[in-house]
Amino acid sequence: MIFKKMNRRAALLLAASTAALMSVGAPAVAQSFPNRTLTLVVPFAAGGSTDVVARVIAQKMGETLKQQVVVENVAGAGGNLGAAKVARAEPDGYTILMGTVATHALNPLILKTKPYDPEKDFAPISLLVVVPNVLVVNPELPVKNVAELVALLKKEPDKYSYASSGNGTPLHLSGELFNSMAGVKMQHVPYKGAGPALNDLIGNQISIMFDNLPSSSGHIKAGTLRALGVTTAARAQSFPDVPTIAEAIPGYETYTWNALFAPAKTPADVVSKLNDAATKALKDPAVIARMGEFSATIVGSTPEELAKHVTAELAKWEPVVKDANVQMD
Repeated sequence: MIFKKMNRRAALLLAASTAALMSVGAPAVAQSFPNRTLTLVVPFAAGGSTDVVARVIAQKMGETLKQQVVVENVAGAGGNLGAAKVARAEPDGYTILMGTVATHALNPLILKTKPYDPEKDFAPISLLVVVPNVLVVNPELPVKNVAELVALLKKEPDKYSYASSGNGTPLHLSGELFNSMAGVKMQHVPYKGAGPALNDLIGNQISIMFDNLPSSSGHIKAGTLRALGVTTAARAQSFPDVPTIAEAIPGYETYTWNALFAPAKTPADVVSKLNDAATKALKDPAVIARMGEFSATIVGSTPEELAKHVTAELAKWEPVVKDANVQMD
């Protein structure tokens, strides 16, 4: 009986000491983050603007965190495969996502089957940059600005189509928003990527296109395409003479954005360290110069500001998606 009591007492003491050690050890684990390589998932193929942003930011974040940040391209399903992978990852901060307007606003609204919830399944870290889109036309189209294009489209309704890099992309929906706000009706012609669309636009097989500004910039400078307007609220620094679409259609604004997300339930102190590393990266002169090369505007934000941004983007694009009747499996 005494032996049993002693055993019980020893067990209680062991449990208490173990709990005490765990409580002491928990902060130590958090304080040690990161102690190994991190993975930044880019949900698109290598070479695009999102991939470029990711690689530049990853290198500088790694310098601050004193651990390598490896970029992993997980392309497919318009960004959904990579985003879903991070949503299901261990919430320890070692697997993070380079999210975009596609992964966190458009895809969740367009897809019938939702592989993740853009708000509930992620811990926001920081909104990094915004990249303008641009409305470009073949130089043979007899318009020099947005107002003239709107007048032409109203004069000859149903005659003109616009190209984009694919169904459900930000560029497709930039056109649908233009239709809605300008009171015109261009038919959408989706291509399998910006390259084929640009080739047909330059060849005058199609007259109008919405594209990422970095993708079209060389053609604009060469004069093989005419830029009518950028889609951001302010003019692009790299093309200050190109007006905004909003100068002709007040309130019009679309853009591609890149932001960092971790899986939901990632500890707040880990998110804070990642945010700090991202913030420092965005202030680096080399990063600022590189972003400027392809017209990306540096933002930087708190996790709370990014969360509000995602909510606002979902609210903005939901009626556009419904009006355009865009839905995909």
